[in-house]
Amino acid sequence: MQRILRRPCSKIEISFVIEVITRHDHVPLDLIQDAMGVMGPWHIVIAIALSLVKFPVAWHQLSIVFLAPPTNFSCISPESSTNGSMIMKCYVDTGNGTMEKCTGFKYDKRIFRESIITEWDLVCDKEQLTNVVQSCTMFGVLVGNFLFSSMADRIGRKKPLMIAIALQSITGVISAYAVWYELFLLFKFISAIATGGTMLVSFVLLMEIVGIEWRSPMSVLFHVPFIIGHITTPLVSYLTHTWQKFQMAISIPAIFLLSYYWIIPESPRWLLAIGRSAEAEIILMKAARRNKIPLENVNRALESHESQRLIRKTNNTNYNVTHLFKTPNMRLKSICIFINWFFCGTCFFGLAQYMGHIDGNIFINVAVSSALELPGTIIVLSLISRVSRLKILMGGNFLSGLSLLLTIIINHPTAQLCLASIGIAGTAISFPTIYLYSSEIFPTVVRNNGIGVGSVCARLGSIIAPYIATVNKIQPWLPPVIFGTGQLIGAGLCLLLPETMNCELPETIEDGENFGKKISTQSTS
Repeated sequence: MQRILRRPCSKIEISFVIEVITRHDHVPLDLIQDAMGVMGPWHIVIAIALSLVKFPVAWHQLSIVFLAPPTNFSCISPESSTNGSMIMKCYVDTGNGTMEKCTGFKYDKRIFRESIITEWDLVCDKEQLTNVVQSCTMFGVLVGNFLFSSMADRIGRKKPLMIAIALQSITGVISAYAVWYELFLLFKFISAIATGGTMLVSFVLLMEIVGIEWRSPMSVLFHVPFIIGHITTPLVSYLTHTWQKFQMAISIPAIFLLSYYWIIPESPRWLLAIGRSAEAEIILMKAARRNKIPLENVNRALESHESQRLIRKTNNTNYNVTHLFKTPNMRLKSICIFINWFFCGTCFFGLAQYMGHIDGNIFINVAVSSALELPGTIIVLSLISRVSRLKILMGGNFLSGLSLLLTIIINHPTAQLCLASIGIAGTAISFPTIYLYSSEIFPTVVRNNGIGVGSVCARLGSIIAPYIATVNKIQPWLPPVIFGTGQLIGAGLCLLLPETMNCELPETIEDGENFGKKISTQSTS
């Protein structure tokens, strides 16, 4: 048990994952892992299958760039008495100095034949409705995290995953046939709830089957398909040309993931936690045979399970979010961490949309910027077990913030594209690191609450990010200034936080309150 507690916890993709790792007590976790192995052919097949879920996750979360790309337009109604109306103007001169609001529009369709902008005239006074789509999507993901977290605890991991995949596909396809904006928004929201569910359950299931020494690298590698999905998004849009076909193209592939019903097993940990030992035994036996693990390991895990369940019940104490702020040191650390979560969410999703508004080819801009996420992920994967968490987090934030602020000074389209892409690479470094750091800094008794609040802060940032990304129409320098300043603030707040690498994880509220103080005392002595 002490060996487990002293190991670094993994980076997570969604809220509530730490609950999966800490909820079931420590001894049965070791025995269950011994029964099915740490990492073998059985794990690899499941890990690869679950990682494919991240493709539609990326497509749906980042689709707004190509559903509502920047579109030039002119006014055709009412007719202007002058020699045509100016592009991107919402009022025309109808004679005698009278300006009237445009009611009919002509769009430049040389790049995109149809978008939701041209479909429902989302320009002028309706311009912000495109941002509402993305904000609604991110809010739906947040709702999906909460909803499917509760569902996964009640009915298992496998069934909610199947429900989320099916719902994501069905509502995604239906939204492509929406005849009204409101109907499109409704089905995009439902699809986003399902997307949040697939993110949650697939990662929970993966973390419950791999060995503890594999959780950190697997949690980072699990994010790679999301990056590849981001990279392929411009290709899908380029091949489809219309928003309806694009929406269909990103929704249909998930239908094939329904085959997971026969490929992905239920979590044996969950089955044992609720007393369904017979079903867990079947899965553990299959895993043991596939990974060449002695079958007596399975019997040992099952025999010790009931007594350990009694121990967990007697040690069960309820804690809530307020415990994160009751003591001074915990309060300071929590605030600094949550602000970092907020800026990470704001910057990553805001930049992903902002890349579509930079001068140049929209397909190349998005592809280049998303491709630079891969080096960021590789850096995290290679350094996370060797270098200070705070140094990595500060470095990612500082790299992102500085590169974005430099785009204001360097007035060259190619240079601005490169700098903004480096900004995304910086968030690809800081985002997974804040996940890992949060899982190590919060005490065990409130770790789930801390990660949950942090995830909510990131989602709140992603909800307002579209509005920041599109204020470039007011002043081109505003988005990079806002995003860059936020990242630099996050880097500065890291100076107030203690390092967690190679430290014993805090378990109680008292441990969490003394954690930074102890490190500070040791460092000054």
